[in-house]
Amino acid sequence: MAKKCEISGTGVMSGNNVSHANNRTRRRFLPNLQVVSLLSEAMGKVYKLRICTKTLRSIEHKGGLDAYLMATPDSKLTEEALKIKKVIATKVVA
Repeated sequence: MAKKCEISGTGVMSGNNVSHANNRTRRRFLPNLQVVSLLSEAMGKVYKLRICTKTLRSIEHKGGLDAYLMATPDSKLTEEALKIKKVIATKVVA
């Protein structure tokens, strides 16, 4: 399973460990992924997703999954998140 957030697409970053002697060795910065169940009020359905904690904080700040997806531009969402957004948008309009 990929180490990537299923909503925002945040993935693994790389960088250096720097010792006291200024020696550099490569390392990986992994995203803090958590499996969470998010409720969509418009759909009345629970989505179980692997998302990073930064995205989870953003979702809670915006007021839920529906509000977050509607406020976020399509270019910043993954394919799976766009599918959920499309379903929610059709339900909200109707």
